[in-house]
Amino acid sequence: MRDAIVKSRRKTRQLMVGDVAIGGDAPIAVQSMTNTLTTDIDATVAQVCALEEAGADIVRISVPDAESARAMPEILAQTTIPVIADIHFSYKMALLSLDAGVHGLRLNPGNIGSQDRVERVVKAAQEKNISIRIGVNAGSLEKEFNEQYGEPCADAMVASALRHIRILEDMNFNDIKISLKASNIPMTVAAYRKLAKKVDYPFHLGITESGSLFGGTVKSSVGLGLILADGIGDTVRVSLAADPKEEIKVGFEILKSLGLRHRGVNLIACPSCARQKFNVIEAVQELESRLAHIQESVDVAIIGCVVNGPGEAQEVQVGITGGYPTHTFYHDGEKFGRIKSHNMIDALVEEVEKRAADIRRKEQEG
Repeated sequence: MRDAIVKSRRKTRQLMVGDVAIGGDAPIAVQSMTNTLTTDIDATVAQVCALEEAGADIVRISVPDAESARAMPEILAQTTIPVIADIHFSYKMALLSLDAGVHGLRLNPGNIGSQDRVERVVKAAQEKNISIRIGVNAGSLEKEFNEQYGEPCADAMVASALRHIRILEDMNFNDIKISLKASNIPMTVAAYRKLAKKVDYPFHLGITESGSLFGGTVKSSVGLGLILADGIGDTVRVSLAADPKEEIKVGFEILKSLGLRHRGVNLIACPSCARQKFNVIEAVQELESRLAHIQESVDVAIIGCVVNGPGEAQEVQVGITGGYPTHTFYHDGEKFGRIKSHNMIDALVEEVEKRAADIRRKEQEG
């Protein structure tokens, strides 16, 4: 068995976003956010469905104005995945979103107006059993905390979160999850660690505005990996300046790398070198494309030579080790046969799809 690096999961309350459980012993949920105009119903529905197909557990949609709020009922009527309405400053948009039937709200209660307005939103959320995520962002901290701490920092973020939490708790509202996001990794990690010692609400994790597909993936992997390895985190979003579907892919890869979630094909591939007996990079790229539809957990090793290949192949369900003139095919750690380069990819895809179908059948029967 491989050594575990993840600490015991932080014990939190559990809440629901639609039919998705967050916190407690529920799997860590992966989510993204649409980047279409919410008023463009067709485009938004298409993107929500694409994110669901990519594996998203939850999708967040911004509701910045009344036109967007009016579009939400139709969007929800055409989608099945739980949807969270992203609200900034306007209690009216929160109320309209709740009326539309959203499954969750993202808002900061201290930023949507007077006590009466907050109470109206909280009462409506309670009546509909809708949870609220408090979303603290280092780039939009309240003036009082920036002045108190001199600059955005972990302590300021925690103080802001606690203020918003108290507002909801004073109204006997406890279906709360919290995020503490910054583009600065040390600040984000410190903030989550500090708040984790003070409350037992579930946390939504993210490194906000992390950057491009490449740079943002690296930053998010480092930051989220540090937090998740501490046993902290109940739902994640990888914030990338890229197609939102990439956020879902990266999110699952981060969770898979820590053994926290098992969805889709886990490709174990060598970086390639002069020892390789087939083009590893091309093979991996083609396999990623042709196996992207697989949702079941299947481990596949693609190793270009016999130095590390046999050892890696013994640890997976399906594997290939490069040889000459043929390569060795492995099933469940055992040599299964020899195969040539020209039909290697087809054989791998066929075997993985067979394994995935077997898993689906057993799940349906059991």
